[in-house]
Amino acid sequence: MALPVAFFAAFFAYPVAAIVARGLKVDEAWQFGRIAEVVGQPDIRHVLWFTTWQALASTALTLLIALPAAYVFARFDFRGKQVLRAVVTVPFVLPTVVAGTAFLALLGRGGLLDEMWGVRLDTTVWAILLAHVFFNYAVVVRTVGGLWSQLDPRQEEAARVLGASRFAAWRTVTLPALAPAVAAAALMVFLFTFTSFGIVQILGGPAYSTLEMEIYRQTSQIFDLSTAAVLTLVQFAAVGAILVVHAWTVRRRETALRLVDASGTTHRPRGAGQRALLGGVLVTIAALILLPLGVLVQRSLKGPDGYGFTYLRALTSADGGAFLVPPIDAVGNSLQYALAATAIAVLIGGLAAAALTRRAGRFVRSFDALLMLPLGVSAVTVGFGFLIALDEPPLDLRSSWILVPLAQALVGVPFVVRTMLPVLRAVDERLREAASVLGASPWRVWREVDLPMVRRALLVAAGFAFAVSLGEFGATVFIARPDNPTLPVAVARLLGRAGELNYGQAMALSTILMVVCAVSLLLLERVRTDRTGEF
Repeated sequence: MALPVAFFAAFFAYPVAAIVARGLKVDEAWQFGRIAEVVGQPDIRHVLWFTTWQALASTALTLLIALPAAYVFARFDFRGKQVLRAVVTVPFVLPTVVAGTAFLALLGRGGLLDEMWGVRLDTTVWAILLAHVFFNYAVVVRTVGGLWSQLDPRQEEAARVLGASRFAAWRTVTLPALAPAVAAAALMVFLFTFTSFGIVQILGGPAYSTLEMEIYRQTSQIFDLSTAAVLTLVQFAAVGAILVVHAWTVRRRETALRLVDASGTTHRPRGAGQRALLGGVLVTIAALILLPLGVLVQRSLKGPDGYGFTYLRALTSADGGAFLVPPIDAVGNSLQYALAATAIAVLIGGLAAAALTRRAGRFVRSFDALLMLPLGVSAVTVGFGFLIALDEPPLDLRSSWILVPLAQALVGVPFVVRTMLPVLRAVDERLREAASVLGASPWRVWREVDLPMVRRALLVAAGFAFAVSLGEFGATVFIARPDNPTLPVAVARLLGRAGELNYGQAMALSTILMVVCAVSLLLLERVRTDRTGEF
Protein backbone atom coordinates (compact mmCIF):
# COMPACT_ATOMS: atom_id res chain seq x y z
CA MET A 1 0.00 0.00 0.00
CA ALA A 2 3.02 2.31 0.32
CA LEU A 3 3.08 3.51 -3.30
CA PRO A 4 -0.71 4.09 -3.64
CA VAL A 5 -0.77 5.97 -0.31
CA ALA A 6 2.20 8.12 -1.35
CA PHE A 7 0.63 8.80 -4.76
CA PHE A 8 -2.69 9.96 -3.30
CA ALA A 9 -0.98 11.97 -0.58
CA ALA A 10 1.23 13.85 -3.06
CA PHE A 11 -1.15 14.31 -5.99
CA PHE A 12 -4.58 14.45 -4.37
CA ALA A 13 -4.56 15.26 -0.66
CA TYR A 14 -1.74 17.82 -0.86
CA PRO A 15 -3.14 19.90 -3.80
CA VAL A 16 -6.68 19.90 -2.36
CA ALA A 17 -5.42 20.84 1.12
CA ALA A 18 -3.22 23.57 -0.39
CA ILE A 19 -6.07 25.31 -2.20
CA VAL A 20 -8.38 25.04 0.83
CA ALA A 21 -5.67 26.50 3.06
CA ARG A 22 -5.04 29.29 0.54
CA GLY A 23 -8.71 30.22 0.75
CA LEU A 24 -9.32 29.91 4.49
CA LYS A 25 -6.02 31.11 6.01
CA VAL A 26 -5.39 34.84 6.49
CA ASP A 27 -2.11 35.88 8.14
CA GLU A 28 -1.52 32.27 9.25
CA ALA A 29 -4.92 32.21 11.04
CA TRP A 30 -7.77 29.95 9.97
CA GLN A 31 -11.00 31.79 9.17
CA PHE A 32 -13.54 29.04 9.92
CA GLY A 33 -16.26 31.62 10.43
CA ARG A 34 -16.16 32.07 6.67
CA ILE A 35 -17.89 28.70 6.27
CA ALA A 36 -21.13 29.82 7.92
CA GLU A 37 -20.92 33.15 6.14
CA VAL A 38 -20.67 31.58 2.68
CA VAL A 39 -23.26 28.85 3.26
CA GLY A 40 -25.66 31.48 4.59
CA GLN A 41 -25.65 33.48 1.35
CA PRO A 42 -28.99 33.15 -0.51
CA ASP A 43 -27.37 32.57 -3.91
CA ILE A 44 -25.11 29.83 -2.50
CA ARG A 45 -28.08 28.15 -0.79
CA HIS A 46 -29.87 28.20 -4.13
CA VAL A 47 -26.85 26.52 -5.78
CA LEU A 48 -26.75 23.85 -3.05
CA TRP A 49 -30.49 23.23 -3.40
CA PHE A 50 -30.36 22.94 -7.20
CA THR A 51 -27.28 20.69 -7.05
CA THR A 52 -29.01 18.28 -4.66
CA TRP A 53 -32.40 18.43 -6.38
CA GLN A 54 -31.13 17.80 -9.90
CA ALA A 55 -28.88 14.97 -8.66
CA LEU A 56 -31.83 13.23 -6.98
CA ALA A 57 -34.05 13.73 -10.03
CA SER A 58 -31.31 12.54 -12.40
CA THR A 59 -30.70 9.44 -10.27
CA ALA A 60 -34.40 8.51 -10.11
CA LEU A 61 -34.86 9.05 -13.86
CA THR A 62 -31.73 7.03 -14.69
CA LEU A 63 -32.89 4.09 -12.56
CA LEU A 64 -36.37 4.22 -14.09
CA ILE A 65 -35.06 4.13 -17.65
CA ALA A 66 -31.99 1.88 -17.22
CA LEU A 67 -33.25 -0.92 -14.94
CA PRO A 68 -35.27 -2.64 -17.73
CA ALA A 69 -32.09 -2.60 -19.84
CA ALA A 70 -30.13 -4.12 -16.95
CA TYR A 71 -32.61 -7.02 -16.92
CA VAL A 72 -32.46 -7.44 -20.71
CA PHE A 73 -28.65 -7.55 -20.77
CA ALA A 74 -28.60 -9.90 -17.77
CA ARG A 75 -31.21 -12.44 -18.83
CA PHE A 76 -31.63 -12.28 -22.62
CA ASP A 77 -29.32 -13.60 -25.30
CA PHE A 78 -29.76 -11.80 -28.62
CA ARG A 79 -27.77 -10.97 -31.73
CA GLY A 80 -25.46 -7.95 -31.38
CA LYS A 81 -25.55 -7.98 -27.57
CA GLN A 82 -21.79 -7.48 -27.19
CA VAL A 83 -21.73 -4.54 -29.60
CA LEU A 84 -24.79 -2.96 -27.98
CA ARG A 85 -23.26 -3.31 -24.53
CA ALA A 86 -20.20 -1.42 -25.74
CA VAL A 87 -22.36 1.24 -27.40
CA VAL A 88 -24.33 2.03 -24.23
CA THR A 89 -21.02 2.44 -22.38
CA VAL A 90 -19.63 5.01 -24.84
CA PRO A 91 -21.42 8.01 -23.22
CA PHE A 92 -20.00 7.11 -19.79
CA VAL A 93 -16.39 7.31 -20.93
CA LEU A 94 -16.94 10.38 -23.08
CA PRO A 95 -16.04 13.67 -21.39
CA THR A 96 -19.11 15.43 -20.04
CA VAL A 97 -18.37 18.38 -22.30
CA VAL A 98 -18.84 16.07 -25.32
CA ALA A 99 -22.05 14.61 -23.84
CA GLY A 100 -23.30 18.18 -23.47
CA THR A 101 -22.23 18.92 -27.04
CA ALA A 102 -24.20 15.93 -28.36
CA PHE A 103 -27.38 17.09 -26.62
CA LEU A 104 -26.76 20.68 -27.72
CA ALA A 105 -26.72 19.44 -31.33
CA LEU A 106 -29.98 17.59 -30.66
CA LEU A 107 -31.91 19.97 -28.40
CA GLY A 108 -30.28 23.38 -28.83
CA ARG A 109 -30.88 26.30 -31.18
CA GLY A 110 -30.54 25.05 -34.74
CA GLY A 111 -30.48 21.48 -33.42
CA LEU A 112 -32.29 18.52 -34.93
CA LEU A 113 -35.49 19.00 -32.92
CA ASP A 114 -35.45 22.74 -33.57
CA GLU A 115 -35.13 22.20 -37.32
CA MET A 116 -37.82 19.51 -37.51
CA TRP A 117 -40.44 20.69 -34.99
CA GLY A 118 -39.24 24.02 -33.62
CA VAL A 119 -38.58 22.47 -30.19
CA ARG A 120 -35.69 23.74 -28.04
CA LEU A 121 -34.79 22.33 -24.63
CA ASP A 122 -31.34 23.83 -24.04
CA THR A 123 -31.16 26.20 -21.06
CA THR A 124 -33.89 24.06 -19.43
CA VAL A 125 -33.56 21.57 -16.59
CA TRP A 126 -34.96 18.81 -18.85
CA ALA A 127 -31.93 19.01 -21.11
CA ILE A 128 -29.66 18.58 -18.06
CA LEU A 129 -31.66 15.62 -16.73
CA LEU A 130 -31.77 13.82 -20.09
CA ALA A 131 -28.04 14.36 -20.64
CA HIS A 132 -27.35 12.95 -17.17
CA VAL A 133 -29.39 9.84 -18.01
CA PHE A 134 -27.45 9.55 -21.29
CA PHE A 135 -24.15 9.79 -19.42
CA ASN A 136 -25.01 7.43 -16.51
CA TYR A 137 -27.13 4.81 -18.31
CA ALA A 138 -24.20 2.37 -18.45
CA VAL A 139 -23.54 2.65 -14.70
CA VAL A 140 -26.90 1.03 -13.94
CA VAL A 141 -26.71 -1.47 -16.81
CA ARG A 142 -23.24 -2.69 -15.84
CA THR A 143 -23.51 -2.53 -12.05
CA VAL A 144 -27.03 -3.96 -11.66
CA GLY A 145 -26.99 -6.10 -14.80
CA GLY A 146 -23.66 -7.65 -13.85
CA LEU A 147 -25.07 -8.95 -10.56
CA TRP A 148 -28.49 -9.82 -12.03
CA SER A 149 -26.85 -12.11 -14.59
CA GLN A 150 -25.22 -14.09 -11.75
CA LEU A 151 -28.35 -14.55 -9.60
CA ASP A 152 -29.70 -18.09 -9.76
CA PRO A 153 -33.06 -17.87 -11.66
CA ARG A 154 -34.20 -21.14 -10.06
CA GLN A 155 -34.89 -19.29 -6.79
CA GLU A 156 -37.51 -17.11 -8.48
CA GLU A 157 -38.86 -20.13 -10.37
CA ALA A 158 -39.29 -21.98 -7.06
CA ALA A 159 -41.37 -19.09 -5.71
CA ARG A 160 -43.56 -19.26 -8.84
CA VAL A 161 -44.06 -23.02 -8.34
CA LEU A 162 -45.17 -22.32 -4.75
CA GLY A 163 -47.94 -20.04 -6.04
CA ALA A 164 -46.40 -16.57 -6.15
CA SER A 165 -47.24 -14.32 -9.08
CA ARG A 166 -44.43 -13.17 -11.39
CA PHE A 167 -44.32 -9.74 -9.71
CA ALA A 168 -44.56 -11.18 -6.18
CA ALA A 169 -41.69 -13.62 -6.90
CA TRP A 170 -39.55 -10.78 -8.27
CA ARG A 171 -40.42 -8.49 -5.34
CA THR A 172 -39.75 -11.04 -2.58
CA VAL A 173 -36.82 -13.01 -4.07
CA THR A 174 -34.94 -11.07 -6.73
CA LEU A 175 -35.36 -7.47 -5.55
CA PRO A 176 -33.86 -8.03 -2.06
CA ALA A 177 -30.86 -9.74 -3.68
CA LEU A 178 -30.48 -6.87 -6.15
CA ALA A 179 -30.93 -4.13 -3.56
CA PRO A 180 -27.20 -3.68 -2.78
CA ALA A 181 -26.36 -3.40 -6.49
CA VAL A 182 -29.23 -0.98 -7.13
CA ALA A 183 -28.13 1.09 -4.14
CA ALA A 184 -24.49 1.08 -5.33
CA ALA A 185 -25.54 2.14 -8.84
CA ALA A 186 -27.85 4.86 -7.48
CA LEU A 187 -25.10 6.24 -5.26
CA MET A 188 -22.64 6.30 -8.16
CA VAL A 189 -25.14 8.09 -10.40
CA PHE A 190 -25.90 10.56 -7.62
CA LEU A 191 -22.17 11.13 -7.13
CA PHE A 192 -21.54 11.86 -10.82
CA THR A 193 -24.57 14.14 -11.17
CA PHE A 194 -23.93 15.92 -7.84
CA THR A 195 -20.50 16.96 -9.18
CA SER A 196 -21.73 17.63 -12.73
CA PHE A 197 -19.76 20.30 -14.57
CA GLY A 198 -19.47 20.05 -18.37
CA ILE A 199 -23.12 19.13 -19.00
CA VAL A 200 -24.48 21.98 -16.87
CA GLN A 201 -21.95 24.40 -18.34
CA ILE A 202 -23.09 23.71 -21.92
CA LEU A 203 -26.82 22.98 -21.50
CA GLY A 204 -27.83 24.88 -18.37
CA GLY A 205 -27.08 28.43 -19.36
CA PRO A 206 -26.78 31.21 -16.77
CA ALA A 207 -29.97 30.17 -14.97
CA TYR A 208 -28.57 26.92 -13.57
CA SER A 209 -25.40 26.36 -11.57
CA THR A 210 -24.26 23.29 -9.66
CA LEU A 211 -21.75 23.27 -6.82
CA GLU A 212 -18.98 22.27 -9.23
CA MET A 213 -19.93 25.09 -11.62
CA GLU A 214 -19.91 27.58 -8.76
CA ILE A 215 -16.46 26.41 -7.61
CA TYR A 216 -15.21 26.94 -11.16
CA ARG A 217 -16.80 30.40 -11.37
CA GLN A 218 -15.44 31.51 -7.99
CA THR A 219 -11.97 30.16 -8.82
CA SER A 220 -11.40 31.19 -12.43
CA GLN A 221 -13.73 34.17 -13.00
CA ILE A 222 -14.23 35.96 -9.68
CA PHE A 223 -10.91 34.80 -8.12
CA ASP A 224 -12.59 34.39 -4.72
CA LEU A 225 -10.57 31.49 -3.33
CA SER A 226 -12.17 31.86 0.09
CA THR A 227 -15.67 31.07 -1.21
CA ALA A 228 -14.30 28.34 -3.50
CA ALA A 229 -12.52 26.72 -0.53
CA VAL A 230 -15.72 26.67 1.54
CA LEU A 231 -17.70 25.13 -1.34
CA THR A 232 -14.96 22.54 -1.80
CA LEU A 233 -15.27 21.54 1.86
CA VAL A 234 -19.06 21.27 1.52
CA GLN A 235 -18.68 19.09 -1.56
CA PHE A 236 -15.98 17.02 0.13
CA ALA A 237 -18.25 16.32 3.13
CA ALA A 238 -21.18 15.35 0.92
CA VAL A 239 -19.09 13.11 -1.32
CA GLY A 240 -17.41 11.48 1.68
CA ALA A 241 -20.80 10.53 3.14
CA ILE A 242 -21.93 9.13 -0.23
CA LEU A 243 -18.78 7.02 -0.58
CA VAL A 244 -19.07 5.59 2.94
CA VAL A 245 -22.58 4.36 2.14
CA HIS A 246 -21.40 3.13 -1.28
CA ALA A 247 -18.56 1.09 0.26
CA TRP A 248 -21.05 -0.50 2.67
CA THR A 249 -23.42 -1.49 -0.15
CA VAL A 250 -20.56 -2.94 -2.22
CA ARG A 251 -19.41 -5.08 0.74
CA ARG A 252 -22.97 -6.34 1.24
CA ARG A 253 -23.21 -7.28 -2.40
CA GLU A 254 -19.88 -9.11 -2.36
CA THR A 255 -20.51 -11.12 0.80
CA ALA A 256 -24.24 -11.70 1.13
CA LEU A 257 -25.02 -13.62 -2.09
CA ARG A 258 -24.29 -16.98 -3.65
CA LEU A 259 -23.69 -16.36 -7.34
CA VAL A 260 -23.72 -18.69 -10.35
CA ASP A 261 -22.04 -18.64 -13.75
CA ALA A 262 -23.68 -15.91 -15.84
CA SER A 263 -23.40 -17.99 -19.03
CA GLY A 264 -26.09 -20.34 -17.72
CA THR A 265 -28.70 -17.73 -16.83
CA THR A 266 -29.39 -16.19 -20.27
CA HIS A 267 -31.88 -17.35 -22.87
CA ARG A 268 -33.52 -16.17 -26.06
CA PRO A 269 -36.57 -13.92 -25.48
CA ARG A 270 -39.69 -16.05 -25.05
CA GLY A 271 -43.24 -14.93 -25.67
CA ALA A 272 -44.73 -11.61 -26.68
CA GLY A 273 -44.01 -9.94 -23.33
CA GLN A 274 -40.27 -10.60 -23.37
CA ARG A 275 -40.00 -9.62 -27.04
CA ALA A 276 -41.88 -6.40 -26.31
CA LEU A 277 -39.53 -5.65 -23.40
CA LEU A 278 -36.48 -6.22 -25.61
CA GLY A 279 -37.99 -4.03 -28.31
CA GLY A 280 -38.76 -1.26 -25.82
CA VAL A 281 -35.19 -1.30 -24.51
CA LEU A 282 -33.78 -1.20 -28.05
CA VAL A 283 -36.01 1.78 -28.92
CA THR A 284 -34.92 3.56 -25.72
CA ILE A 285 -31.24 2.98 -26.52
CA ALA A 286 -31.79 4.22 -30.08
CA ALA A 287 -33.55 7.41 -28.92
CA LEU A 288 -31.49 8.20 -25.84
CA ILE A 289 -27.98 7.12 -26.87
CA LEU A 290 -27.69 6.45 -30.61
CA LEU A 291 -29.63 9.55 -31.68
CA PRO A 292 -27.47 12.12 -29.81
CA LEU A 293 -24.28 10.35 -30.95
CA GLY A 294 -25.60 10.17 -34.51
CA VAL A 295 -26.48 13.87 -34.52
CA LEU A 296 -22.93 14.58 -33.34
CA VAL A 297 -21.56 12.77 -36.42
CA GLN A 298 -24.11 14.45 -38.70
CA ARG A 299 -23.17 17.95 -37.48
CA SER A 300 -19.47 17.22 -37.97
CA LEU A 301 -20.12 16.38 -41.65
CA LYS A 302 -22.72 19.06 -42.49
CA GLY A 303 -20.73 22.05 -43.75
CA PRO A 304 -21.86 25.36 -45.29
CA ASP A 305 -21.80 23.78 -48.77
CA GLY A 306 -23.51 20.54 -47.85
CA TYR A 307 -22.17 17.30 -46.46
CA GLY A 308 -18.44 16.68 -46.62
CA PHE A 309 -15.20 16.85 -44.66
CA THR A 310 -14.91 20.64 -44.48
CA TYR A 311 -14.70 20.75 -40.68
CA LEU A 312 -12.37 17.76 -40.47
CA ARG A 313 -9.98 19.41 -42.95
CA ALA A 314 -10.20 22.67 -40.99
CA LEU A 315 -8.79 20.87 -37.96
CA THR A 316 -5.41 20.60 -39.69
CA SER A 317 -4.75 24.36 -39.71
CA ALA A 318 -4.15 26.80 -36.85
CA ASP A 319 -6.02 30.08 -37.15
CA GLY A 320 -4.14 31.82 -34.34
CA GLY A 321 -7.29 32.12 -32.24
CA ALA A 322 -8.19 29.41 -29.78
CA PHE A 323 -5.01 27.38 -30.41
CA LEU A 324 -1.33 27.89 -31.00
CA VAL A 325 -1.27 24.63 -32.98
CA PRO A 326 -3.71 22.93 -35.38
CA PRO A 327 -6.68 21.50 -33.39
CA ILE A 328 -5.99 18.04 -34.83
CA ASP A 329 -2.82 17.95 -32.71
CA ALA A 330 -5.10 17.51 -29.71
CA VAL A 331 -5.76 13.93 -30.88
CA GLY A 332 -2.09 12.95 -30.64
CA ASN A 333 -1.66 14.85 -27.37
CA SER A 334 -4.66 13.09 -25.82
CA LEU A 335 -3.50 9.64 -26.89
CA GLN A 336 -0.01 10.18 -25.47
CA TYR A 337 -1.33 11.60 -22.20
CA ALA A 338 -3.93 8.82 -21.88
CA LEU A 339 -1.33 6.07 -22.43
CA ALA A 340 0.92 7.55 -19.73
CA ALA A 341 -2.06 7.99 -17.39
CA THR A 342 -3.13 4.38 -18.03
CA ALA A 343 0.30 3.07 -17.08
CA ILE A 344 0.23 5.09 -13.84
CA ALA A 345 -3.35 4.09 -13.03
CA VAL A 346 -2.73 0.37 -13.64
CA LEU A 347 0.39 0.42 -11.45
CA ILE A 348 -1.21 2.35 -8.57
CA GLY A 349 -4.63 0.71 -8.87
CA GLY A 350 -3.19 -2.78 -9.25
CA LEU A 351 -1.05 -2.43 -6.12
CA ALA A 352 -4.00 -0.99 -4.19
CA ALA A 353 -6.32 -3.80 -5.31
CA ALA A 354 -3.73 -6.43 -4.33
CA ALA A 355 -3.33 -4.83 -0.89
CA LEU A 356 -7.10 -4.59 -0.36
CA THR A 357 -7.45 -8.26 -1.29
CA ARG A 358 -5.09 -9.42 1.44
CA ARG A 359 -6.11 -7.11 4.29
CA ALA A 360 -9.52 -6.27 5.75
CA GLY A 361 -8.80 -3.94 8.66
CA ARG A 362 -10.47 -0.62 9.30
CA PHE A 363 -7.56 1.35 7.84
CA VAL A 364 -7.68 -0.64 4.60
CA ARG A 365 -11.47 -0.22 4.30
CA SER A 366 -11.02 3.52 4.79
CA PHE A 367 -8.37 3.56 2.08
CA ASP A 368 -10.78 1.72 -0.23
CA ALA A 369 -13.24 4.61 0.14
CA LEU A 370 -10.42 7.15 -0.26
CA LEU A 371 -9.54 5.68 -3.64
CA MET A 372 -13.01 6.70 -4.90
CA LEU A 373 -12.76 10.32 -3.72
CA PRO A 374 -11.24 11.69 -6.96
CA LEU A 375 -14.46 10.73 -8.75
CA GLY A 376 -16.46 13.04 -6.50
CA VAL A 377 -14.18 15.81 -5.27
CA SER A 378 -14.12 18.88 -7.49
CA ALA A 379 -11.85 18.27 -10.46
CA VAL A 380 -11.60 22.06 -10.71
CA THR A 381 -10.15 22.14 -7.20
CA VAL A 382 -7.67 19.37 -8.04
CA GLY A 383 -6.55 21.08 -11.26
CA PHE A 384 -6.14 24.50 -9.67
CA GLY A 385 -4.51 22.84 -6.65
CA PHE A 386 -1.91 21.32 -8.98
CA LEU A 387 -0.97 24.80 -10.16
CA ILE A 388 -0.53 26.36 -6.71
CA ALA A 389 0.86 23.33 -4.83
CA LEU A 390 3.20 21.58 -7.25
CA ASP A 391 5.44 24.63 -7.73
CA GLU A 392 8.43 23.90 -5.49
CA PRO A 393 11.17 21.24 -5.60
CA PRO A 394 11.02 18.28 -5.48
CA LEU A 395 7.46 18.56 -6.87
CA ASP A 396 7.85 21.55 -9.19
CA LEU A 397 5.90 20.05 -12.08
CA ARG A 398 4.06 23.04 -13.53
CA SER A 399 6.18 23.05 -16.70
CA SER A 400 6.35 19.26 -16.99
CA TRP A 401 4.23 17.23 -19.43
CA ILE A 402 3.61 14.60 -16.71
CA LEU A 403 1.23 16.93 -14.88
CA VAL A 404 -1.69 16.12 -17.20
CA PRO A 405 -1.28 12.30 -17.00
CA LEU A 406 -1.06 12.53 -13.20
CA ALA A 407 -4.40 14.37 -13.05
CA GLN A 408 -5.96 11.88 -15.47
CA ALA A 409 -4.59 8.90 -13.53
CA LEU A 410 -6.37 10.09 -10.39
CA VAL A 411 -9.66 9.46 -12.20
CA GLY A 412 -8.48 6.18 -13.73
CA VAL A 413 -7.30 4.52 -10.50
CA PRO A 414 -10.82 3.98 -9.02
CA PHE A 415 -11.88 2.12 -12.18
CA VAL A 416 -8.79 -0.10 -12.04
CA VAL A 417 -9.45 -0.94 -8.38
CA ARG A 418 -13.16 -1.59 -8.79
CA THR A 419 -12.53 -3.77 -11.86
CA MET A 420 -9.72 -5.88 -10.40
CA LEU A 421 -10.79 -6.18 -6.76
CA PRO A 422 -13.68 -8.69 -7.16
CA VAL A 423 -11.58 -10.85 -9.48
CA LEU A 424 -8.59 -10.89 -7.12
CA ARG A 425 -10.86 -11.77 -4.21
CA ALA A 426 -12.22 -14.71 -6.21
CA VAL A 427 -8.77 -16.35 -6.43
CA ASP A 428 -8.66 -19.27 -4.00
CA GLU A 429 -6.13 -18.42 -1.26
CA ARG A 430 -5.22 -22.12 -1.02
CA LEU A 431 -3.64 -21.92 -4.48
CA ARG A 432 -1.27 -19.22 -3.26
CA GLU A 433 -0.50 -21.19 -0.10
CA ALA A 434 0.22 -24.37 -2.09
CA ALA A 435 2.62 -22.49 -4.36
CA SER A 436 4.39 -21.02 -1.34
CA VAL A 437 4.70 -24.44 0.32
CA LEU A 438 6.30 -25.75 -2.88
CA GLY A 439 8.98 -23.05 -2.61
CA ALA A 440 7.69 -20.24 -4.81
CA SER A 441 8.65 -16.68 -3.82
CA PRO A 442 5.83 -14.12 -3.36
CA TRP A 443 6.67 -12.59 -6.76
CA ARG A 444 6.53 -15.99 -8.47
CA VAL A 445 3.23 -16.78 -6.72
CA TRP A 446 1.78 -13.58 -8.15
CA ARG A 447 3.21 -14.27 -11.61
CA GLU A 448 2.09 -17.89 -11.90
CA VAL A 449 -1.08 -18.02 -9.78
CA ASP A 450 -2.73 -14.61 -9.67
CA LEU A 451 -1.70 -13.12 -13.01
CA PRO A 452 -3.12 -15.86 -15.29
CA MET A 453 -6.47 -15.57 -13.47
CA VAL A 454 -6.67 -11.77 -13.53
CA ARG A 455 -5.10 -11.13 -16.95
CA ARG A 456 -8.46 -10.37 -18.57
CA ALA A 457 -9.49 -8.13 -15.68
CA LEU A 458 -6.17 -6.30 -15.98
CA LEU A 459 -6.78 -5.66 -19.68
CA VAL A 460 -10.31 -4.41 -19.00
CA ALA A 461 -9.04 -2.20 -16.17
CA ALA A 462 -6.38 -0.72 -18.46
CA GLY A 463 -8.99 -0.14 -21.17
CA PHE A 464 -11.35 1.68 -18.82
CA ALA A 465 -8.49 3.75 -17.41
CA PHE A 466 -7.44 4.68 -20.95
CA ALA A 467 -10.95 5.69 -22.04
CA VAL A 468 -11.65 7.67 -18.86
CA SER A 469 -8.24 9.40 -18.99
CA LEU A 470 -8.87 10.32 -22.60
CA GLY A 471 -12.02 12.18 -21.60
CA GLU A 472 -10.90 13.87 -18.34
CA PHE A 473 -11.81 17.57 -18.50
CA GLY A 474 -12.35 19.26 -15.13
CA ALA A 475 -8.72 19.24 -13.95
CA THR A 476 -7.08 19.20 -17.39
CA VAL A 477 -8.76 22.46 -18.41
CA PHE A 478 -6.54 24.23 -15.84
CA ILE A 479 -3.23 22.51 -16.53
CA ALA A 480 -3.19 21.66 -20.28
CA ARG A 481 -0.83 24.06 -22.05
CA PRO A 482 -2.13 26.11 -25.02
CA ASP A 483 0.41 24.44 -27.33
CA ASN A 484 -0.55 20.94 -26.09
CA PRO A 485 -4.35 20.88 -25.69
CA THR A 486 -6.24 17.65 -25.02
CA LEU A 487 -9.36 16.69 -26.98
CA PRO A 488 -11.92 17.70 -24.30
CA VAL A 489 -10.16 21.04 -23.70
CA ALA A 490 -10.04 21.69 -27.46
CA VAL A 491 -13.78 20.97 -27.78
CA ALA A 492 -14.62 23.32 -24.90
CA ARG A 493 -12.48 26.11 -26.36
CA LEU A 494 -14.06 25.78 -29.79
CA LEU A 495 -17.59 25.80 -28.34
CA GLY A 496 -16.69 28.93 -26.37
CA ARG A 497 -16.00 30.85 -29.58
CA ALA A 498 -18.65 32.21 -31.93
CA GLY A 499 -18.85 31.13 -35.54
CA GLU A 500 -20.08 28.22 -37.60
CA LEU A 501 -16.54 26.99 -38.32
CA ASN A 502 -15.65 26.74 -34.61
CA TYR A 503 -18.91 24.90 -33.89
CA GLY A 504 -18.29 22.46 -36.76
CA GLN A 505 -14.73 21.80 -35.63
CA ALA A 506 -15.98 21.13 -32.08
CA MET A 507 -18.41 18.57 -33.51
CA ALA A 508 -15.65 17.00 -35.60
CA LEU A 509 -13.27 16.66 -32.63
CA SER A 510 -16.12 15.25 -30.50
CA THR A 511 -16.83 12.67 -33.19
CA ILE A 512 -13.15 11.64 -33.30
CA LEU A 513 -13.12 11.22 -29.53
CA MET A 514 -16.37 9.24 -29.64
CA VAL A 515 -14.96 6.87 -32.28
CA VAL A 516 -11.75 6.28 -30.29
CA CYS A 517 -13.77 5.52 -27.15
CA ALA A 518 -16.17 3.23 -29.04
CA VAL A 519 -13.31 1.23 -30.56
CA SER A 520 -11.65 0.90 -27.14
CA LEU A 521 -14.87 -0.38 -25.59
CA LEU A 522 -15.54 -2.85 -28.42
CA LEU A 523 -12.07 -4.30 -27.84
CA LEU A 524 -12.81 -4.51 -24.10
CA GLU A 525 -16.00 -6.46 -24.73
CA ARG A 526 -13.97 -9.09 -26.60
CA VAL A 527 -11.76 -9.77 -23.56
CA ARG A 528 -14.32 -9.04 -20.85
CA THR A 529 -15.70 -11.82 -18.64
CA ASP A 530 -18.91 -11.55 -16.65
CA ARG A 531 -16.91 -11.49 -13.44
CA THR A 532 -14.69 -8.61 -14.51
CA GLY A 533 -15.43 -6.18 -11.74
CA GLU A 534 -18.05 -3.67 -10.86
CA PHE A 535 -17.97 -1.73 -14.13
